[in-house]
Amino acid sequence: MNDFAEVPALIPARMLNEYVYCPRLFYLEWVDDRWASNEDTAQGVLAHRRVDVPAGELPSPEDAAFLGRATSVRLSSDALGVVAVIDRVESVDGHVTPVDIKKGAPASDGSPWPADRAQLLTQAALLVDAGFQVEECVAYYAETRRRVGIPVTDEALREARELVSSARHAAAEAIPPRPLIDSPKCPRCSLVGLCLPDETNALLARAETPPRRIVPRDPDFRPLYVTEQGAYVGIKGGRLRVTKDGEQLADLRLIDVSQLALFGNVQTSAQALGELWSRGIPVLWFSYGGWLRGWATGEPSKYVELRRRQVAVHAQGGHEIARELIFGKIRNCRTILRRNARRDMHSVIDQLGRLADRARRATRADELLGIEGTAARFYFDSFTSMISEDKYALIREFDLNGRARRPPPDVLNCLLGFSYSLLIKDLVATCLGVGLDPFLGVMHRPRFGRPALALDLAEEFRPLIAESLVLNLINNGEMQEQHFQRRNGGVALTAEGRRKVIRGYERRMEATVTHPVFGYKISYRRVLDVQARIVAAVMIGEIEKYAPMVTR
Repeated sequence: MNDFAEVPALIPARMLNEYVYCPRLFYLEWVDDRWASNEDTAQGVLAHRRVDVPAGELPSPEDAAFLGRATSVRLSSDALGVVAVIDRVESVDGHVTPVDIKKGAPASDGSPWPADRAQLLTQAALLVDAGFQVEECVAYYAETRRRVGIPVTDEALREARELVSSARHAAAEAIPPRPLIDSPKCPRCSLVGLCLPDETNALLARAETPPRRIVPRDPDFRPLYVTEQGAYVGIKGGRLRVTKDGEQLADLRLIDVSQLALFGNVQTSAQALGELWSRGIPVLWFSYGGWLRGWATGEPSKYVELRRRQVAVHAQGGHEIARELIFGKIRNCRTILRRNARRDMHSVIDQLGRLADRARRATRADELLGIEGTAARFYFDSFTSMISEDKYALIREFDLNGRARRPPPDVLNCLLGFSYSLLIKDLVATCLGVGLDPFLGVMHRPRFGRPALALDLAEEFRPLIAESLVLNLINNGEMQEQHFQRRNGGVALTAEGRRKVIRGYERRMEATVTHPVFGYKISYRRVLDVQARIVAAVMIGEIEKYAPMVTR
């Protein structure tokens, strides 16, 4: 349903370029205000570095004798419903020529690309509306250093006005246009990791071919963990510096940091916080023992429609999403047990398979929670069957205690709890990056400050990431008795123990896995992002059903 009252009066001319290139890209950038940079956008900024500085002055339409040029000229028209900053306006012989700087090359036949043509004709229409005579507009392609002219005719101006009207109709819709199908435009698009075109088309059964591996590669930046008690995080010259008692412990470029995780008694400067938040980097605080206590970010996501829809889904229960999350969790528990059990567990594996199927058919929230609880009991009752015999002495108490929390009474519960905290931390950061509210879930209740949605999303990943990590750390002999300390009736990790778990966790997050729905290999770090975006697409109404991450 269109609602033109919500569409701003003026559309930026550069957004019309995006609309012609891909209507979905136009919607994501302008309506949802979602943005990501890549090599192409960086080169575009470089190509514009001169004309982005205002210089010269545009003459009045009556000054026919004026000869000259002006750069970074801003024009708007209520009649056209467009605003533009024109890179350069040249005035000669009583008429003016808008010139737009493009980083690449023209089409193979020497003509301007359709999206460039649309943007330039809109700029020409603005100048005509302001009373100027415009006979031609020009696209200057920096790669070939070539000017390509476009005649400005009545028909061309009418084309520009119709384009504006079409874009306004698209902007008034409640959900984005559907992605292009198998388009060569997608792999180079800066928003491909947000848009997920092939993945969305696959879930909507719109494409016959399997999804291409066009999800951007994992970014070079990584979380920075500060566990040294009494450390101080500051900033100098665009670098984060961790010091203690005057000694430098770490020195990293800000562009290499995806999040800052602080454990216990660690301080950070206001300048460091401000710079991190200005770059969209969250800061997360943990207790000394590893419990996630809170986080802070800069300006929240402007994807307001998603937050509005998330509130509605939360109020309605989100049962359909919850069913798939629990189905995925139980199936992944079953897979981990089947792969790693060192004794016969066929009866438990079969039971978990039946419970997973029941979860998918559950019609009530209490029924679903009951199934999940039963599956968890079967799974954790069998968990130590996946520990090698020579390492069993380290975790033998778990068979007596079962799964227990706060404080963890034994080594295995301690490792599980800390690993879950690391996973929840990453899912909170992922939700914030996608534009989801970490507190509004579909299964966990947002009580006592719990990040309910992050806890929901963690369900299918607990076996794949956290529990697999714990099994590897124990069975490989990385964790020894000296990495734990017993006090006040509980077990906690030592400083060295925390560092070992964090290193193992980061290795696990960088491990690649074949996505069961889309067929390509990506890291677990990227899987978290993809799955959160699928949840967002379901909430926004773009995709009907959530597809969990289930391994075989």
